[in-house]
Amino acid sequence: MPLLNLGILAHVDAGKTSLTERLLHSVGITDEIGSVDAGTTRTDTLALERRRGITIKSAVVSFPVDDVTVNLIDTPGHPDFIAEVERVLGVLDGAVLVVSAVEGVQAQTRVLMRTLRRLRIPTLVFVNKIDRRGAREQDLLRDIARRLGAPVAPMGRTAGLGTREAAFRPGPEPAALDVLADHDDGLLTAYVENAVTPDRLHAALVRQTRQCLVHPVYFGSAVTGAGVDALIGGIRDLLPAADGDPDGPLSGTVFKVERGPAGEKTAYARIYSGTLRVRTPVQFGDAGAEGKVTAVSVFEHGCDIRREAVPAGRIAKLWGLADIRIGDPLGRPRKTESHFFAPPTLETVVVPGPGTHPGALHTALTQLAEQDPLIGLRHDEVRREISVSLYGEVQKEVVQATLADEYGLHVTFRETTPLCVERLTGTGAAVEFNGKDPNPFLATVGLRVEPAPVGAGVTFALEVELGSMPYAFFKAVEDTVGETLGQGPHGWPVPDCAVTMTHSGYSSRQSHAHQGFDKSMSSTGYDFRGLTPLVLTEALRRAGTRVYEPMHRFRIEAPADTLGALLPVLAGLGAVPGATETRGESCVLEGAVPAARVHALEQRLPGLTRGEGELESAFDHYAPVTRGSVPERARTDHNPLNRKEYLLNVTRRTAGRSD
Repeated sequence: MPLLNLGILAHVDAGKTSLTERLLHSVGITDEIGSVDAGTTRTDTLALERRRGITIKSAVVSFPVDDVTVNLIDTPGHPDFIAEVERVLGVLDGAVLVVSAVEGVQAQTRVLMRTLRRLRIPTLVFVNKIDRRGAREQDLLRDIARRLGAPVAPMGRTAGLGTREAAFRPGPEPAALDVLADHDDGLLTAYVENAVTPDRLHAALVRQTRQCLVHPVYFGSAVTGAGVDALIGGIRDLLPAADGDPDGPLSGTVFKVERGPAGEKTAYARIYSGTLRVRTPVQFGDAGAEGKVTAVSVFEHGCDIRREAVPAGRIAKLWGLADIRIGDPLGRPRKTESHFFAPPTLETVVVPGPGTHPGALHTALTQLAEQDPLIGLRHDEVRREISVSLYGEVQKEVVQATLADEYGLHVTFRETTPLCVERLTGTGAAVEFNGKDPNPFLATVGLRVEPAPVGAGVTFALEVELGSMPYAFFKAVEDTVGETLGQGPHGWPVPDCAVTMTHSGYSSRQSHAHQGFDKSMSSTGYDFRGLTPLVLTEALRRAGTRVYEPMHRFRIEAPADTLGALLPVLAGLGAVPGATETRGESCVLEGAVPAARVHALEQRLPGLTRGEGELESAFDHYAPVTRGSVPERARTDHNPLNRKEYLLNVTRRTAGRSD
């Protein structure tokens, strides 16, 4: 039986979850249509999702369409939960992008379509809410093609638009034939000769949809059911089935991890090749750890059903892999892009409320971060604080509510601040020699740091012979370099630089007569791990660093007569306007704004534009901080910038060490 792993994606409030509920009802999986407002939807299972009426976690539900089994994945629409969408995209065979017939193309709609096209995921467009007052058709089609930058093929016409009786009359429109002929010379010739048959048109539509050359557009209403049957037909006929050899080598990817009532992990995985069997050893993770899956279930007819094996193409729930993490490969890793969307650019400190034990909070936050790897935790042992990185304020509210609902922990947050980085302004080098003051460690370490291109990451190279000392000591230096670069002179990560080890040396194993190994006279990994931060920090200080803050590109569409009020506010927020285009009575303004000011811009825009302004923003780049004082970030290490303090802390913590 053919399988299709289908994603439903949309800007928040476009009706994505309502469409999912209507699809399940239309194919006979549910007797009643779940309501977002009433909190009775099938896919929004978290109490917080039902309370707020938004999707936070992706959910999988299965249904049959004739001979095709569809695994439908409902995803969040709010940009604060883009990490959840990112993980789903890698397991999809096709997608439905939902657009509101009233609000039209919105900020998240554009972000999603750009990513779908870049990943070449065949996508249908469903224009929802045709029964709502203000619903549009022809001008919205033009807007979709223009603003999404995607060729669209209308698959029918509406009737009674904007009324409760609104309907969709399926059948490819002439505009669809025009678009298809642009990519098919044979079809174009037949079109000119008036010899296009329905079968030939359908074959071209199937081929070009699966090649992501065109995107069929259906109109309808998830509330009334108008157009949904036509969409179901498009899902069945136009989107490609999952492929994969069930007899090949095992290859899969984990895209979601949950914890059960007893704390046990459940992993959601897509199998691309081979067959995963219960109680058979399986390798997982980048390090190739091995474990046994104790139970699996697959999705069928609206339920998850226990099975003994999962063949290629399937999505399954797995139990038994205690150390599994989101993004881990199963079996043979596949070549995939590391990230489709930008990482979080904001950070806040979590403050325990009355009665909240810091240890319990630490455990809970670690589990939440485990389920969302793009949300990073930062532990400050000195101040006993935990910082969490975020996409926005809504996500912060959700973390707060989740901690209260699921863990019984009450927290507040400090002010949200941007996550900056430090970039080298020059080259610097430092060295400390074994046996020479003021070096208290039995090690020689010399390091040179140089700027690297943006996005190059950190590289580590040797200018000394690899055989000049035990490999474990080189590895200790390399690992410690990576850790130390997490906090530059101003406390921010140093993401792009080349580090070269220029000097090395150690004390070989020493022993006294008639006695064993004397650790006090022999180098150990501790010496290299202790000395490296001092040398690297001095090299960074000599090279010099500059703090860069995250910048979002923005696009504002607003009435042209409000531009005069917008520009001074943008300037006050530190925004740098770019191109401005006037389109009749509206204008489009693009530019860059500090990530820390995006929330303020979102709050002020409605008042500045009579409620008609639309803002689209996304992380774009880091730019030097030019306003105010240089932001400093509190250190969470032993502060190698202060040699005396560092040595006091390190020697105190490692007294009586055993390497």
